[in-house]
Amino acid sequence: IGTPEFNDLDGVRSCLQCDRTIRYMHEDFLSSVKGITVQDQMDLKGIIEHAYTTYQDTSMQLRGVIDPTTLYQVQTEYQSEFRRHWQEHRTDPIQWDMIKIVEKGRRILRKHLERFVAEGLCPNKCGLLFQSVMNCSTCQYGLFTCLSARPTRHCGVYQLEGEEGGQVVLDCFLSWHSLIVGQADYHYFWKPEARNVSEDGFEVVVVTEDSKIVLNQLSVGEQGVYRCLLLDKHGTELSRMYFMLTVTPLPASTTWPVPPLPPLPTLDFRPTRLHRDTLIIILALLTVLSISASLAIIVGFSCSKTAKWQKKERKRKKQKEDI
Repeated sequence: IGTPEFNDLDGVRSCLQCDRTIRYMHEDFLSSVKGITVQDQMDLKGIIEHAYTTYQDTSMQLRGVIDPTTLYQVQTEYQSEFRRHWQEHRTDPIQWDMIKIVEKGRRILRKHLERFVAEGLCPNKCGLLFQSVMNCSTCQYGLFTCLSARPTRHCGVYQLEGEEGGQVVLDCFLSWHSLIVGQADYHYFWKPEARNVSEDGFEVVVVTEDSKIVLNQLSVGEQGVYRCLLLDKHGTELSRMYFMLTVTPLPASTTWPVPPLPPLPTLDFRPTRLHRDTLIIILALLTVLSISASLAIIVGFSCSKTAKWQKKERKRKKQKEDI
């Protein structure tokens, strides 16, 4: 872990002895106490100033830095205890009561700092983190350099499997990424060699603020090594991860044989030799039909002629009778 690099910022909160809210609370209390002598006021002010020194010493024993969240927890708990203490009935001299409450503030500060150093300070187990903290000695904000022991910011190699036509999600977010100060982007790269993580041969896939990308409609040609780099606005590499993607091809579709159609029946168009008696019968029927048709025509013609003659004869007789 590197040493902190701090920038001087006006009007910021830092450790308990630098917090303006706590200072104002102490000053308001001193000005509001009634029925005490000038010496008592001087004693109370001395106790408070000594408490600030002990607060700083306690902070320096625990790395000398604190983050905004831990500071807020210390501040609110100490304010609550301070107000509750002075609202209760006091039997000891006011100086002893002040010593008790500021000492309780030191214990509150130590409790929260111990937890912060163990869990919150430099939580990155890999990669590089510039964590925003406050210097408890100078009461200034700054960046604390948290460099893990892993080389080249390496944060692991992960195996992924997908099916052809399906999808996979690549996500290189780590919990400590939320502590990064300023803008940082995720750079995804790819190369087809499924087991080779050497740094050459990678092609750019996408640059995004989102930690995850989704590969849809997977094809076998998309398998290989995917590399994810987290870079800050200055191009500094903060973390690096690899994903080994294997795409399982879909099974080849089974081709069923098409059964052959049955052969069409063979039609024999060769002339058939008819029996002699059959021919005679057919000829006789044709002859009878021909004669019948002829007689029907003759009879029909004769009837037509007879009808015309009779009509003409009736007309002639009528003309005679009229004469």
